Amino acid sequence: MSETKPTILVTGGAGYIGSHAVLSLQKAGYDVIVFDNLSYGHPEIVKDVLNVELIIGDTKNRSLLDEIFSSRQIAAVMHFAAFIAVGESVQNPTIYYQNNVQGTLTLLEAMLAANINKLVFSSTCAIYGMPQEIPMTENHPNNPLSPYARSKYMVEQILQDFDKAYGLNSVVFRYFNASGADPSGNLGEDHTPETHLIPLALLTALKKRDNLFIFGTDYDTPDGTAVRDYIHVNDLASAHVLGLKYLLEGGKSDMFNLGNGNGFSVREVINTAKKVTGIDFLVKESDRRPGDPSMLVGSSQKAQSILGWQPQYSDLETIVNHAWQWHQKRHSHS
Repeated sequence: MSETKPTILVTGGAGYIGSHAVLSLQKAGYDVIVFDNLSYGHPEIVKDVLNVELIIGDTKNRSLLDEIFSSRQIAAVMHFAAFIAVGESVQNPTIYYQNNVQGTLTLLEAMLAANINKLVFSSTCAIYGMPQEIPMTENHPNNPLSPYARSKYMVEQILQDFDKAYGLNSVVFRYFNASGADPSGNLGEDHTPETHLIPLALLTALKKRDNLFIFGTDYDTPDGTAVRDYIHVNDLASAHVLGLKYLLEGGKSDMFNLGNGNGFSVREVINTAKKVTGIDFLVKESDRRPGDPSMLVGSSQKAQSILGWQPQYSDLETIVNHAWQWHQKRHSHS
């Protein structure tokens, strides 16, 4: 038997990106414990698909965290437990600062008390605000425009301070648009309410929605619709495993963009969804949403050179096809 790899606590591991990270960790030989309050997570995925221990709890619950850390040999934490809806954060910033900032702070305090000093943190390209250059690198000025983005940016600053003061090492990943699903069709994206373009297009194809809206057709882009960087969720997950390995091998705190390096317009995504599904669905055009930039595309050169990360699924049709396999399976009975 080869020596077993350490145990990793994954907060938010019952959610979309967290569950794919758990699967990647398992494939890399790690033991995983999922910690999730199930406000958005899916317990049946953890139990039936991933088959790992699920502890139901909240990151703001210090005594529960202390109990977990003292009773297990946990080597590092991957932290995905965050609220992510930009619009909701504008309407109800309180819960975003409580969950995303206060919850993370409590988690970090519990980690330090247990002498656990390695964290992989799920951040967002939204901390950059409106792009001043394309592709955006990690040196792009930070100007978070929503309470959601500010909550992530605050945590990044906390992590920098905790590194200097307490030696807590962190790898921060700033995602562009997470998309797709595990090729097995057993894991995928299932938010309520759903706000992301690819699942919305597929739900429309499945007749779960009457139509799909394009918000803004007058952008300064080749076809007038907004361009985004869609990164396959399995590629995100593989980066987290590499980030963990980097920390466990003594790497210093750092932050990395995770994107595809390519931009696809809203119309391209919709046309690809129609092609993959073979279903023509109703698309309506609407006005731009406030604060939506015309173009968001990231450079992931740094993650590729330092972590050795290589995206496997950068083709839009593959991303949509994997998501379609999942959606058909997930919604075949409902």
